[in-house]
Amino acid sequence: MREQAMQLNTNPLQRIPGVAVMLVLLCVVFSLMTPGFLTVPNISNVLVQSTILLMLALPMTLIIMTEGLDLSMGAVLTLTSLIVAIVALATGSMVLGLLAAMAIGIAFGTVNGWLVAVVGIPPFVVTLGTLGMAQGLSLIVSDGQSVVGMPAAVRGVYSGTLAGVPLPIILALGSYLAFHGLLYHTRFGTYIFALGGNREALKFAGISARGLLILVYALGGAMVGLAGLLMTARMNSGHPTAGLGLEFDAIAAVAVGGTSFERGNGWLLGTLLGVVTVGVLRNGLNLLALPSSIQVASVGLLVIAALFVDGLRSRS
Repeated sequence: MREQAMQLNTNPLQRIPGVAVMLVLLCVVFSLMTPGFLTVPNISNVLVQSTILLMLALPMTLIIMTEGLDLSMGAVLTLTSLIVAIVALATGSMVLGLLAAMAIGIAFGTVNGWLVAVVGIPPFVVTLGTLGMAQGLSLIVSDGQSVVGMPAAVRGVYSGTLAGVPLPIILALGSYLAFHGLLYHTRFGTYIFALGGNREALKFAGISARGLLILVYALGGAMVGLAGLLMTARMNSGHPTAGLGLEFDAIAAVAVGGTSFERGNGWLLGTLLGVVTVGVLRNGLNLLALPSSIQVASVGLLVIAALFVDGLRSRS
């Protein structure tokens, strides 16, 4: 399985065309329709706004590689964002808010993983249930109201820079490099490929597939907690519906990026390109002042179009 992982990592031309074609086409179309699209400030804005989505899409890639799914990410993101806001506001500490949010995210991820791996409930059903739980808890802890008045340390996470580079981009880049190293250069990554492609090999190697699956979902929860900090910093508040629907964009980015829903095939660079593509699409539609309903439909169309391009290339 390590040979498979290295092959996917070193032979990107077999995976990139669909998402690359769509990204180029979108950039061309929006640059013609909106003169300010290709400006440096707008491109920087696209990258910064895509950081939260990337932090969801990276663990979603690993989860989908295990032939799983996590529909609860958006709702748990909302809850962790609120936890960051409430704890930071009560204690004045951004760090305590982050730790509390990551603890909540890990708890939800562990429950998801345990129900899928040990109890044997399908991932779709499990994460649909925890989605509802997270939504309900968000309304309870916030009383349905926004939590405002964030400390400067929280606001600075999204608005600050380091050597001229926005902090969200640095955090997102660090997250990508960490996941890249984990998936392609550790035994854990090899086991992830095997978990989706050859679980019998794990059994013969003495590796617990159940424990590994729980770890994958728990890792996703930890990343949702980190994304919750960015969400709170971006909005300068916690809101009980802030992250709803982002799981759809994360799944779309992973699918557009070439990760298969079966056989353990995943490609993190493709996920990164998928995230940027979704970000470009939403940014361009915002510049055109199109309603959110059209944006959601356009993301779905993007997935179909990218997979259609890949399908034509495979047949040729």
